[in-house]
Amino acid sequence: MAKGYMISAHRRAADSEKASAYRDLAVPALISMGGKFLSTGGRVVAKENGLEERTILIEFESFEAAVKAYESEAYQKALKLLTGGADRDVRLFEGVD
Repeated sequence: MAKGYMISAHRRAADSEKASAYRDLAVPALISMGGKFLSTGGRVVAKENGLEERTILIEFESFEAAVKAYESEAYQKALKLLTGGADRDVRLFEGVD
């Protein structure tokens, strides 16, 4: 079965207080749903129409697991703390077998 992934590509730096409160809930919520953080925002080189901002990549056992984690009550609670504090492009996608 193909793995599932969540990528969060920031368009600009997030509000530090809101981002900290979000991370305090989001990281344990996603890990509890089987998420494995592959990148937490290290160096970025932007190409084509990209932006050199923070980029997070999380792996899940399947695409369905990634969607379930994003839609979970615990993660949605974390997202509410980030409201208005970040401009991100979040995508859930399926890997290859």
